[in-house]
Amino acid sequence: MKILLANPRGFCAGVNMAIETVERVLQLRGAPIYVFHEIVHNRHVVEGFKAKGAIFVDSIEQIPPNATVVYSAHGVSPEIRRQATARRLVQVDATCPLVAKVHVEAVRYARQKYTIVLIGHRDHDEVVGTVGEAPDCIHVVENLADVASLHIPDDHNIAYLTQTTLSLDDAEVLVAALKQRFPRIKSPAKEDICYATTNRQLAVKQLAWRCDLVLVVGSANSSNSLRLVEIARNRGVAARLVDDIDAVDHEWLKGVGTLLITAGASAPEELVRGIVAMLCLRYGATVEEERQEAHRENLEFGVPRSMRELDPATQI
Repeated sequence: MKILLANPRGFCAGVNMAIETVERVLQLRGAPIYVFHEIVHNRHVVEGFKAKGAIFVDSIEQIPPNATVVYSAHGVSPEIRRQATARRLVQVDATCPLVAKVHVEAVRYARQKYTIVLIGHRDHDEVVGTVGEAPDCIHVVENLADVASLHIPDDHNIAYLTQTTLSLDDAEVLVAALKQRFPRIKSPAKEDICYATTNRQLAVKQLAWRCDLVLVVGSANSSNSLRLVEIARNRGVAARLVDDIDAVDHEWLKGVGTLLITAGASAPEELVRGIVAMLCLRYGATVEEERQEAHRENLEFGVPRSMRELDPATQI
């Protein structure tokens, strides 16, 4: 068996920042601290922080007054912030800056009296938070049927935004449909789908055709990981999502000559390395790192400014 390792893969700048933020807050405040929603959508990351004393909640009411809360990388609505303020919580915001950009766009369009169409998965934490910025102005569309059912008066100004972790292919189809229905619809000044999502998808597109199977390391609630599986399958290549080494079914590997392994933006590299080591031991696999120089990632995000409330010496 030959293993191709896709590059880039795994943690992005936003995930690194969010994880570092929780680690710093635990060091400064001590356990327990509270995290609103999963800090990133990966089971191993979440369980690791639980073991260190982080408590993950889905409601601000679950947090005792005066405690510390960290907001996940996916962002939260203004209503959540108001609830936290009312409980006198110390709020640390680990929202990915690229998600925050979409929030800012939503607020700006709402102030300008635009009707906003948000392309995304309506139950995803990121979309819930964005809709909360302007709930009376935003329509969420997930598919072509949603686009067809939109009822927006002709005299309304219209703009669209997208969830940052969407499939580029799917988003392009929906954007084209929106532009056909609403020729005057305004596009974001800069693409909302984040650089890391784009790069990981492009790597799979460029390599999948050479492979018999694609393994995507990531958790089932990770939107960007699921999109990598879809992209491979859309190109006629078998693909599986695996949380870790225990999720690998060896029946999948029968007859596989070349295997592509990648990882979603919230999946730790150690999980990839564990799977690769197992395959090398069991199948005598050889490993080839595929490096896409055009997609090299050097972006880093500093810890959030809200860390200063915990530690005035924090370097932003």
